[in-house]
Amino acid sequence: MAALREFVRAIVAAGAIQVLALEGDIVVGWCDVLSRPMEGFRHVGALGMGVAASHRRRGVGEQLAKAALEQSRAAGLSRVELEVFASNQAAIKLYKKLGFEHEGVKRSARHLDGAYDDVVLMAVVWEPSRKAATDAPAG
Repeated sequence: MAALREFVRAIVAAGAIQVLALEGDIVVGWCDVLSRPMEGFRHVGALGMGVAASHRRRGVGEQLAKAALEQSRAAGLSRVELEVFASNQAAIKLYKKLGFEHEGVKRSARHLDGAYDDVVLMAVVWEPSRKAATDAPAG
């Protein structure tokens, strides 16, 4: 629990996006978008989310993700990406509903309890692509 508190404190201290769902003073869900600090990638954020089993399928995840995406866009991010296990069809359906598109698959990326699971790569992009580096004039 201390490691989790430190993780959240670090996110908040860095000015990253962190949205929490509370029931009283208990966190029942969270969603963060961590931006990339590297030059050329600062327009990109990575979304992570979790909802307590007792609060799933009640709209908590959708509300959290919507709030985090709104804050991401307001903060100037133009792309938010994520990774989700292929077996988590409920999450994939939610992400599609929120505008995320399928971009690829990491095959057999997780091996847990004797079973393999693919990881699906998804992203939402709000601004159209600008001139690609390959379109730049030679010189």
